[in-house]
Amino acid sequence: MQAGYYARLFCMKKEHLKTDGSISAIYQYKELMKLERPLIGSSIPAGFPSPAQDYIEGVLDLNTHLIRHPSATFFMQADGYSMQNAGIFPGDLLIVDRALEATNNKIVVAILDGELTLKRLKIEAGKYYLVPENDDFNPIPITEDIDFAIWGVVTYVIHAL
Repeated sequence: MQAGYYARLFCMKKEHLKTDGSISAIYQYKELMKLERPLIGSSIPAGFPSPAQDYIEGVLDLNTHLIRHPSATFFMQADGYSMQNAGIFPGDLLIVDRALEATNNKIVVAILDGELTLKRLKIEAGKYYLVPENDDFNPIPITEDIDFAIWGVVTYVIHAL
């Protein structure tokens, strides 16, 4: 799905996006419609096939399944390859919750010297680091002379196969 599709489902945040290249767009959550889809009543095996069960257990609303804090939830479109080993690729849709606490090992959107960046937060011995999930990029130690804030915590990544 393209960014235009998401812009119709969510309100695009209209402000200049300054980023290190890891994020290309921001959308604010606003429920314009329910996203209910049939929920099949059994698990899908990833190993050997088993006979399918021909019944639907109910419906699943993607809003209630993916959004815990509606007023604090944003969608961002990933760009760049610094998080590829975490399964985040250019064009992927990130669900970001600003109400969650950023703890060790969470993937976060951070403001670093006025730019948004997408990295894994590492906290070791009271020191903070923004760590990419790609060996071609270096970790960023957070020091007192850096303007730094956590913007939100990534809760889900949606990407096409």
